Amino acid sequence: RRPLQTFTPRVFANKKVKMRERERERERERERERERERERERQRERERERERERERERERERERERERRSLFLQKC
Repeated sequence: RRPLQTFTPRVFANKKVKMRERERERERERERERERERERERQRERERERERERERERERERERERERRSLFLQKC
C-alpha cells in the first residue's frame, strides 16, 4: 500500500492548476453554448424576415389583382 499523499506545496499547486483548467474548460463550454444560442436567434430572425417578405409579396399580388379588376370593370 502506498502511504497517504502528503500535501506538499507542489501537490497543492498542481491541484489548484487542475481546478483552474477545469474552470476555464467550463467557461469555454458556456461560451460555445451562448454562441450557439445567438446563432439560433439569428436563424429565427432570418426566418421572420423571409416570412415578412412573403407577406409583402402576397399583399402586392392582391393589389395588382384589385387593379386588374377595376380596369376590367372600367372597360365594361
